[in-house]
Amino acid sequence: MRRLFAGLIGLASLGAVAGWLVTAPQYLDEAEVAQGPGNPDNGARLFHAGGCASCHAAKGAKGDDRLKLGGGAPLVTQFGSFQPPNISPGPDGIGGWSLAQFDNAMRRGVAPDGRHYYPAFPYTSYARMTGQDVADLFAWLNRLPAVAGKPGDGQIGFPFNIRRGIGLWKRLYLDPAPIVTLPADAPAEARAGQYLVEGPGHCGECHTPRGPLGGIFKPGWLGGGPAAEGEGKIPNITPAKLAWSEAEIADYLKTGFTPDYDSVGGTMVEVQANMAELSDADRAAIAAYLKAVPPVE
Repeated sequence: MRRLFAGLIGLASLGAVAGWLVTAPQYLDEAEVAQGPGNPDNGARLFHAGGCASCHAAKGAKGDDRLKLGGGAPLVTQFGSFQPPNISPGPDGIGGWSLAQFDNAMRRGVAPDGRHYYPAFPYTSYARMTGQDVADLFAWLNRLPAVAGKPGDGQIGFPFNIRRGIGLWKRLYLDPAPIVTLPADAPAEARAGQYLVEGPGHCGECHTPRGPLGGIFKPGWLGGGPAAEGEGKIPNITPAKLAWSEAEIADYLKTGFTPDYDSVGGTMVEVQANMAELSDADRAAIAAYLKAVPPVE
């Protein structure tokens, strides 16, 4: 019995060690980490493509107030309420962070203190960004106003409040590889759009259904899904349902008007406001990619 008991203790210890290792933060390799200095002009473009102000500025902020990133309204989901943090360059935000720390947050979902970020922060999409673009975004954020104060914590119940477990979730869902394999003869415009949609734009985070653990269901890429907050459904934007031409998609992203003269509504209002800040070339690239993705019925 003593040997059996000792064996069980040994197995439990091995299991605990294995669990600790498999859920540990995975950092970028030294050769992968973004190198500065970044280009803040391109960083501003990525800021709008990623819709940073939509989550990290005060709800309803307009004009220059959208550049005050002290933390926005909580994101209330079936897994809990997630509070966007202060990401301004002040001491209560990312002031004092190194570029390497910012890059590991963006592309690996790891905080400077080693904690896992919850995937309400869409690092599963940002993982597809280049190191140079991360450096550019960092350069832009550090030009913005410092905002004092830290938002309160979110409200997340058991077992989702065990952050260490997110390390296992990441092993299932954090993948920097492209979602869609475009044809070899796909135009450069569609490939540029793929980068914007699958990476900084993180469009699939809302427009794709999710599995029971909250990970993207890749076979349904951009095929629509339940709204993260409240009731309703985010629409299918693959060619199976979105019959608009490339020009009509690009114009919608610029003006907020559909081809039949309806106007943008719901959570897409914020997204369209961000898309309107991009260049015509970026919006055309996004449209080209949306027409090139596999249709999802």
